[in-house]
Amino acid sequence: MSTSDGGLRRLHGRGACLQGKIVVAGPCSVESEQQIMEAAVQLGKQGISALRGGIWKPRTRPGSFQGIGEAALPWLKAAGKAAKLPVACEVAQPAHVDACLAHGIDILWIGARTTVNPFSVQALADRLRGVDLPVMVKNPVNPDLELWMGAIERLRRAGVTKIAAIHRGFSTARETIYRNEPIWRIPLELRRRMPEIPLICDPSHMGGTQELLKPLSQEALDLLFDGLMIEVHPHPNQAQSDRNQQITPTQLRSLLAKLKPKKELAVVRDYLRHMAELRKEVDSLDHQVLDGLSRRMEIVRQMSHYKEKYGTSSFQPHRWSEIIKDRTSYGTAHNLDQDFVLDVFEMIHEESIRQQEQENAVIPQKTAGRKRGQRVG
Repeated sequence: MSTSDGGLRRLHGRGACLQGKIVVAGPCSVESEQQIMEAAVQLGKQGISALRGGIWKPRTRPGSFQGIGEAALPWLKAAGKAAKLPVACEVAQPAHVDACLAHGIDILWIGARTTVNPFSVQALADRLRGVDLPVMVKNPVNPDLELWMGAIERLRRAGVTKIAAIHRGFSTARETIYRNEPIWRIPLELRRRMPEIPLICDPSHMGGTQELLKPLSQEALDLLFDGLMIEVHPHPNQAQSDRNQQITPTQLRSLLAKLKPKKELAVVRDYLRHMAELRKEVDSLDHQVLDGLSRRMEIVRQMSHYKEKYGTSSFQPHRWSEIIKDRTSYGTAHNLDQDFVLDVFEMIHEESIRQQEQENAVIPQKTAGRKRGQRVG
């Protein structure tokens, strides 16, 4: 859990739901004055933290519904006032910021398709200089921690002090059950490196379906996220965008009632004693793993001399296929997830090739390092 709320104290504990966690809810898009008012009135009774509504929608294909635009801002603001809720919407251009400020929008967020572009983020940061509003930053579409952190840093340098991060998952090449794969290690690394930034999960865009909302929301709470952003529509089957991932206000109430926020520690003697013992064993096993990897790399460097001597490549596709087949089979037989085993050995293989290339002076020593978090796919 964040050591700060990034200036979002009015959201933390504002409502009665989810034990004071931040809950931002509302439709993917503001489609009409009646629609957003209906959603707001129902959500206002649930003790959520803020009402969200998309005004400008950066859609993948032209011709699809791209939001009402500035004309919908008075509807959003009026709905929030009726429900006694602060209102939030996405901005992608400086002109969007101007419009939001003119209409008294309380909270802004920068979407994933904007976070990915440093030029766009900088333009927003420049316009937000001197503006005292909370800004939430969604992760970039692609799994790049440095881009996400860079967007936050640009806002900070512009003087924005009320910042939160929203994890909405990432586009990846592999097939998964998710619309945007969680890749939880990235937001957890963001938390390690920026512990003062509140971390909010957007399970709607992550899962892409109603069915995945509960497991993703619970996993986020298990990982000590500070809150949730969930898309809620009074009539999801009539929604003009992302209807499959939106739920009704009644469904939101049921969902929140089933979720169980977690705490980091339990000050109970039995818990502390057993955790200390088990962690000592884990530490020992981790050291054994590292010792094994070190020995493996020593052997890899020995192999590189023979490859260099006889003119063979550091990458051997047939051998790599054998390794993947054997290690994933061995791992699954030992109750390890196949994708996890594949990820681990892809990283080991990448490092093995780097060690061989370096050993044979193909790459210079000074380029050997790689910042933690750059490789995330």
